[in-house]
Amino acid sequence: MMDRIILGDNQFFGINHMSEEKARLLSEKFMNLDNIIHVIDMAYECGVRGLMLNTNDRAREICGYLRRNLTRYSGLSLYPSMPYAHKYADSVSQKGIFATIKDTIISDNSFGNIVRLVTKGGGTLFEKDMIKVMKLLVDIELKMFRELPVKVVFLQNIVTDLLLGFKLNEVFVAFSDYVRSKYELEAGFITMNMPRLVELLLESGLENPIVCSSINKAGYFMNPDKSTYESTLKEKKFRPVAMSILASGAIKPDEAVKYVCDNQNIESVVFGASTRQHIAETKQMIERYS
Repeated sequence: MMDRIILGDNQFFGINHMSEEKARLLSEKFMNLDNIIHVIDMAYECGVRGLMLNTNDRAREICGYLRRNLTRYSGLSLYPSMPYAHKYADSVSQKGIFATIKDTIISDNSFGNIVRLVTKGGGTLFEKDMIKVMKLLVDIELKMFRELPVKVVFLQNIVTDLLLGFKLNEVFVAFSDYVRSKYELEAGFITMNMPRLVELLLESGLENPIVCSSINKAGYFMNPDKSTYESTLKEKKFRPVAMSILASGAIKPDEAVKYVCDNQNIESVVFGASTRQHIAETKQMIERYS
């Protein structure tokens, strides 16, 4: 079972969809790993036990710290979100495709691991076999979470929605099967079009899938529209995870949380915060309205 309340990590990487200035200030603040750990500690002290992390370089640092101090975080659960597409895109633009392959696949791998990865990948770069590439990337990206308590592995929305657009049902099924069979974990999918994704996943035979999407009273990032989201939440059998509940600050917290929690089908709420007061108040509101 997923945590009801999950701390997101957008604030750690200077992401704010409504204000470039706030994004810049956050980015500067969280360049220091100690400031990130301070927020994680505040959330843990407030009783938040779920942490979602995008698989970028800062997540590697965070995971390293958590691994060294795991006894301090009893009951903590991690929710990796992968692949961090910007990491690969930036690397290709700066270093080129072959340097990116070298840094991604060869870095931190012994010779034996490289042989196994390449054998399993079997010419994926030339065959363009997406399922083989997917398995290869899952193995590479989950390495940073080794020995840590992971519950659900999420496919990032930039990849989810690309696959959705091309109706590549088999990749969704393969991702779910691979994460379950090799790692004994559940698969989740982040999307900007929850109704369409839920329909496709159910048609593909995935039972009660975990789908994370923006769900908020303003209809912010809810495609095609808010009413379609609301009907999907009522009529379809899946496990919804709500993010962007505050619509990047466009909705008052109490009003935002009440709207999300009034829908009893929503299993988990992901929110970003960087102060103890914001974390504590959001947690208390979610518990009050749940």
